[in-house]
Amino acid sequence: MSSSRKKAIVRKFTRDWVAGYLPSDGFVHGAAVELLDLDGKVTAIDLEQVKWVCFVRDFNSGEPSNPERLLRKTFAGRPRTAGLFVRAKLTDGDVMEGLAANDLSLVASQGVFLTPPDTRSNTQRLWIPAAALSELEVVALIGGAPKAKPAVRVVDETQEKLF
Repeated sequence: MSSSRKKAIVRKFTRDWVAGYLPSDGFVHGAAVELLDLDGKVTAIDLEQVKWVCFVRDFNSGEPSNPERLLRKTFAGRPRTAGLFVRAKLTDGDVMEGLAANDLSLVASQGVFLTPPDTRSNTQRLWIPAAALSELEVVALIGGAPKAKPAVRVVDETQEKLF
């Protein structure tokens, strides 16, 4: 694992949660998430139990039942940040919208990284394992491919140059 670990909260389908530290990528080993808990022990949590992993600013949010403070799970309007605007439906029926990177990490990994709708909340990034997804819908591409370069003008050689 990398030497830099981020504060994370692992939410399970049973509504239980575990706080600890995870690297920003590569924390899934086999079929489990390896979390360094607050006691300093490495805990393996089965991916089938994980609803999502929230990378948070602070563990002490003041809400014991909702420490990740995901108050808004959908965008109020169209997001302005570049990326793929996606809607994820989880196996328990919960719906989460977010912005995903427009690259191969969307399909090549064991889960999806999202930036949540409310970036001012305690949750900065969200990872949903593929086993927890029942649907993943791309709603829009924000800030798509670069604009096409203008066509090269063909100079008419029969026209005299005046200047």
